[in-house]
Amino acid sequence: MQIGHKIKKLRELKNLTQKHIAEGIGVTQGTYSRMELGETEITYTKLEKIADILIMKPEDIIAFNESMVFNVMNNETGNGLVINNNQLNQAEKNLYQQQIDILKEEVGYLKTLLDKLLLK
Repeated sequence: MQIGHKIKKLRELKNLTQKHIAEGIGVTQGTYSRMELGETEITYTKLEKIADILIMKPEDIIAFNESMVFNVMNNETGNGLVINNNQLNQAEKNLYQQQIDILKEEVGYLKTLLDKLLLK
């Protein structure tokens, strides 16, 4: 996979626009688009700037393999999308667990409010 295609996939995963990245690295959206398409060479300096915007290291962009991130499977209920979290470090896992715990608390609180409203 070409570096431009990898950057495009990562940009899309982070829900960023071409215009946002282009402005961040100091080029036009058209120039940035040609980078993603592989029509324009991406210098290491530009790759570093793109990596900063994506909150990644340049070497992680280079090593990116989309098949390691998404595994699409067909099953009886249709297409499912499974995120492969094998590459999360412990700090990231802890942050996700904290978010899950906070959301569980919010769900419990909202259930309590609903119960009170429904009993009125």
